[in-house]
Amino acid sequence: MFLVVPDHTHGLVAAPESSLDLTPRIEASLTAQGFTWNGAIDAYTRQTDSSPAAVDRIADMLRDLGQYVFSSHTPPSAR
Repeated sequence: MFLVVPDHTHGLVAAPESSLDLTPRIEASLTAQGFTWNGAIDAYTRQTDSSPAAVDRIADMLRDLGQYVFSSHTPPSAR
């Protein structure tokens, strides 16, 4: 399962629920889309294009790879 959301600090975030969700195919697909692993937040991030269309595109890609995905077009509020 993944969470895909825009973030004010990290850009577009694709966060797996656990390391079991990080298959080689998913990692390769995210890397091909310009994402890099951010160990500080245990998620893939991409600084460019965190638009609603980009959120939907990445969420759909992950669903096509067999993942359940929660997504939001609105960044989480700062705490």
